[in-house]
Amino acid sequence: MPAPLYLQIKHYITQKIDSGQWPEGHKITTELALTRQFNVSRMTANKAIRDLVAEGRLYRRPRRGTFVCKKEEKADASLLSVQNIAEQVRQRGKNYHCQIIRQVAIGADENVAADLEVRVGSSLFYSEIVHYENDSPVQLEMRWVNAEYVPEYISQDFSSITPNQYLCENSPLSAIEHTVEAIVPDTTVRLALAMSEQEACLLLKRRTWSNGKLVSAALFYHPGTRYKLSAKILME
Repeated sequence: MPAPLYLQIKHYITQKIDSGQWPEGHKITTELALTRQFNVSRMTANKAIRDLVAEGRLYRRPRRGTFVCKKEEKADASLLSVQNIAEQVRQRGKNYHCQIIRQVAIGADENVAADLEVRVGSSLFYSEIVHYENDSPVQLEMRWVNAEYVPEYISQDFSSITPNQYLCENSPLSAIEHTVEAIVPDTTVRLALAMSEQEACLLLKRRTWSNGKLVSAALFYHPGTRYKLSAKILME
């Protein structure tokens, strides 16, 4: 089944940007021209452009047109929700894939036992995955899951479903806890994320509960030059 027309337009624009045909600051094809090129309504073309503006790929200048953002614009994730990184990447018009480094059953050491509020030696599942946007690694995920609450976690194929998606579908969230800090990454993290020795790293620590039970603790490492974390709070 062909992709929706607005996604086809998004893909066309992102291909032009990623290939370098439309460099930063380039004024893109007008909405009117896109409607004629793809034989769609003005609303459809406008949605494709609005999505890319929201994703930080394009910016508008009143009465002047729409332009390609600078290359240093970063992928953005919300701190106020638990998001599926595969979906985030695809929404930005990029290709997602992952590399599964480890997926094993382990016993809880002192640090993890404290994080998951279980006894030392308790049965856990551990997964370590690098998530990619096109060919660029944007997140290293290290996750510990209470085996008692999610017994089928270890048998999942995380190349076709992310741990986040699986847990959200099988252990619906009742609470989350986020902590963020900037760190100097160790060699393992730096190599996994293809970071330079001088590059800063963002570390998001997350714990999730389902029906009042502490199900998962995870560490998410992000290259500071390619990723940002943000929050939008509506005040009533």
